[in-house]
Amino acid sequence: MSRAASYCLFAPLLLLGFLQVTLMKRFEVKDGSKICLLAEFSANFSVSYETTAKKEATVLFSLPEDADVDNRSNCNNMTAPLLVVGFGDGHSLSMNFSRHNASYKMDVLTVSCKWSDHTFFPNASSNGTLVKSSRLMDISAKMNTTYRCISDSTVHMKNVNVTLSQVRMEAFPPSNNFSKIETKCQADITPTSPATTLVTTLTPTTATPPTQNPVLGKYNVTTGNRTCLLAEMGLQLNITHVTPDNKTALKIFNIQPNLTHSDGNCSDDRASLQLADKWTKLNFVFVVNITTNKFYLKELSISTHIVSPAAGGKEFMAKNESLNYLQTTLGKSYMCHSEQTLQVNPSFSINAFELHVQPFGVNNSKYATAEECQMDKDNMLIPIIVGAALAGLVLVVLIAYLIGRKRSHAGYQTI
Repeated sequence: MSRAASYCLFAPLLLLGFLQVTLMKRFEVKDGSKICLLAEFSANFSVSYETTAKKEATVLFSLPEDADVDNRSNCNNMTAPLLVVGFGDGHSLSMNFSRHNASYKMDVLTVSCKWSDHTFFPNASSNGTLVKSSRLMDISAKMNTTYRCISDSTVHMKNVNVTLSQVRMEAFPPSNNFSKIETKCQADITPTSPATTLVTTLTPTTATPPTQNPVLGKYNVTTGNRTCLLAEMGLQLNITHVTPDNKTALKIFNIQPNLTHSDGNCSDDRASLQLADKWTKLNFVFVVNITTNKFYLKELSISTHIVSPAAGGKEFMAKNESLNYLQTTLGKSYMCHSEQTLQVNPSFSINAFELHVQPFGVNNSKYATAEECQMDKDNMLIPIIVGAALAGLVLVVLIAYLIGRKRSHAGYQTI
């Protein structure tokens, strides 16, 4: 059987529930004879697309045998390695790494697919290219150690899911092979640690009943006599934790603006907003992307005792420094009336209601022109489409009525 035929048969077999056999491959990025990045992993993809019949199709496939290091891979002067794994007819999986003091981390994972490759995407309606990126990864380790994760780890993006497994990675290895000392991912840590129970314990999940929508809070950050950040939002926090009897529980609670103190600081390219009450501290950090002339929410962290005593009296903490939410053009504000979920990590997320924020370029303590989120645009589009359809229907009925009247009089003549 040809390789193309095997690809075409692969996705239907997966959908029927057959056991998926994935290929683990090793990739090296070099600068001359010096290796700046070693990676060994298997990858499974789930990609949704539109067919020529205007229907949505989903294909499942693994990183194929022909996957290899693309010539776009480079070491960037041994400071920020980029691995581009090419496969098929122009598809790729890219990983950007960076060094932070005594550690390294994966910053961005990007998937690029060409719809014109009908081996992978039969009957695709487009001949363009799909490019999706995510910063929601927790792949990091200390220098001179190997990051290792045998467990599956799935990155969710719009229309694309990527599941990595049997992972070994090391940026800036001291030799041309993996270091013997390893940093294990959270999912692989043995159940001796309470933190791992959340991942490995197969016990029923309990959840506190969802609370009502949160009250809208208005916050600002002032440096000197100038307001440099404005924010309005209702915040609902979702925390997954482990109870003393090793059960997974979900705690949902709202931030109460009347009990919350706001603080923060601003610079030309970085602004932070800290919200704190008696039990909980939240920190939002916005930064500027000079290349795109946009700002976005890059960091979000929490520390809280609100889950006690169900969590055994311990403080819950979570942090993600690689987010890419609320992206907006500099000089404007970001607005979203729809409920929006900010996923920080698998254990913590925030539901934001009636969100309006501007961390840069605030003049006279007033919001600049707002850029609406895509969800609000979609919600506005639906009634417009429905209204247009109804108007079209009325027009068709009216035309049919007039034609009918004309025909009914056509057989009569005046005597």
